[in-house]
Amino acid sequence: MPKELIKTVDLARNYYLGENIVMALRDISMTVNYGDFLAIMGPSGSGKSTAMNLIGCLDTPTSGQFFFDGVDVANLSRDELADIRNKKIGFVFQSFNLLARTSALENVQLPLMYSGAERSVRKASAERVLTEVGLADRMDHHPSQLSGGQQQRVAVARALVNNPSLILADEPTGALDTRTGIEIMALLQKLNTSGITIIIITHEADVAQFARRIIRFKDGQIVKEEINSMPSDAKALLIDYDRMHTSMEVTK
Repeated sequence: MPKELIKTVDLARNYYLGENIVMALRDISMTVNYGDFLAIMGPSGSGKSTAMNLIGCLDTPTSGQFFFDGVDVANLSRDELADIRNKKIGFVFQSFNLLARTSALENVQLPLMYSGAERSVRKASAERVLTEVGLADRMDHHPSQLSGGQQQRVAVARALVNNPSLILADEPTGALDTRTGIEIMALLQKLNTSGITIIIITHEADVAQFARRIIRFKDGQIVKEEINSMPSDAKALLIDYDRMHTSMEVTK
């Protein structure tokens, strides 16, 4: 039987604006197993970002149960939530969230600094994951010296450096051109093949098709959940993309 990483039962999150209550999430019940590749999809205001904040232990629910790796985290303290985030979750954001005056190597080491790892361990671990994402020759470069795709690879490496159970990616291709976005999805698919659980938050149907499960949100509720039996193969799409654009160049 697959082992559950995340389970929510009737999860809800309300926000209070003066005397008004905004029900951002209502009665969300879902399960994510170890090794899943899940896309949470929906338009702006659908509740998918609120769901991401709860799954990522960045926020706490108003009601309901939320289990992360068997632990009921709904009532944990801020420090306890921070400990889970630092040890078990890697985050990848649309805007990369890199420190501008810090090299790729130093950016990737940040989570290990927060966890108190020794300098030699931090450096070796950061070098390992940067090599894994294809940036062995860019470790000393600052974000301004890197392309958008390379910056996102640094962000993925930073998410990997603590050997997390889950990578949570919020619109990971949103700031990238088409080809570079496919490259990042190929990298995420490769990591998922190695056993890492991936959850992407997206409003783009094409991006969601890279996942093996898709959950659709609307008005704070899950309206559809489906198994994607034939997810898009990002590596194959890259080959087709390059072949097509090479052919277009030849015919000009």
